[in-house]
Amino acid sequence: MAASTFSPVPTPSSPGASVALSGGLVRPMNAPDIPSGVVVVVDGVVTAVGAAGSVAVPEGLTVVDTTGKVVLPGFIESHAHLGVSEEARGWAGNDVNEMTGPNQAGVRAIDAIDIDEEGFRDALAGGVTTAVVKPGSGNPIGGQTVAIKTWGGRTVDEQVIADAVSIKSALGENPKRVYGEKKETPSTRLGVAKVIRQAFIAAQNYQAKRDHAAKEGTPFERDLTLEPLVDVLTGKLAWDQHSHRHDDIATAIRLADEFGYRLVINHGTEAHKIADVIAERDIPVIYGPTITTRSKVELVDRDVSNLARLADAGVRIAITTDHPVVPIDHLILQATLAVKEGLDPVTAIEALTVNPASFLGLDTRVGALAEGLDGDVVVWTGDPLDATSRVDRVYIAGREVYTHAGGVRERAERFED
Repeated sequence: MAASTFSPVPTPSSPGASVALSGGLVRPMNAPDIPSGVVVVVDGVVTAVGAAGSVAVPEGLTVVDTTGKVVLPGFIESHAHLGVSEEARGWAGNDVNEMTGPNQAGVRAIDAIDIDEEGFRDALAGGVTTAVVKPGSGNPIGGQTVAIKTWGGRTVDEQVIADAVSIKSALGENPKRVYGEKKETPSTRLGVAKVIRQAFIAAQNYQAKRDHAAKEGTPFERDLTLEPLVDVLTGKLAWDQHSHRHDDIATAIRLADEFGYRLVINHGTEAHKIADVIAERDIPVIYGPTITTRSKVELVDRDVSNLARLADAGVRIAITTDHPVVPIDHLILQATLAVKEGLDPVTAIEALTVNPASFLGLDTRVGALAEGLDGDVVVWTGDPLDATSRVDRVYIAGREVYTHAGGVRERAERFED
């Protein structure tokens, strides 16, 4: 499939700050590494990246010495339930699935995110500055996702990067189990695919009626469930397809072909079995989580080495913890283990930065250190793929929000210089 053509709606984040990071090994991720590099952030936006001596640092800017350290863009967790499936809060903090009907395209993850959940602090400790928060996989169509910063706002709205990213959908065991237990459709893989087809046909009909009404200037009754599905059909939103088994992935591809939307495979446990098919069609895969048990049948072939198999076949990959399935600060650990099992180290870091930014249309804001992008910068004590390295400092929009020595800046300090 072709590169992304959709454009998530950019949303202003909280106020930015200014800083220069100088002397460390800078890895921009969209350009060659820069030994003894400099990253300049002004008012929350990167204004210069280059070698020391070749980059002018504005007078009066705070300069942080990063000599001996590694400077990277903040990582992106591209499939999280951060803040909607709250850790240690039981049913009271579980808002990940609206399982009262198989098509929940009208619900939005942002309406259930608690930014005080401990996972946001863990994210910073793991160098994760962006998370794409998604509804769960209990329904064939689970709802709308949102891309947010992991710190920096008084409310979640002030952390939003893009409020229109994708629709989460699920194939396989989860929806058939949920509705099979209710003895309702869908109770089989056949039924799950049917629900998705019916939803898109209804959306096509709705779009035709809406366009006709607009042309004729006649009233039209909007539908919260069908409107976002039209956005998928027109390319504004991606289709995040939860699918583990290779046959479910084949169904995902079949449905995408029928309706012409932008498909992103999520989880992809058996994607390596049809890696050549996925690569030929340039369908990205957000793979993981990898450090979990084989808790259900469709996870039997879970293997960290599958990431290398996919990449070797030419599949563009990202890596996910599926937080809280795996704690979000273990995102880099999963990449490290994948490298141990054959994944190229550069590809491993790309799978946490430029790749997910590209898959989900966020690359005008995050994913690299480049002029015009957000000043989301993480300073590591060494190579992040080395298990002995740790996050030293985290900046979001140029504002220091975490240090290893001092921990996370509290919310009352978020807007202080």
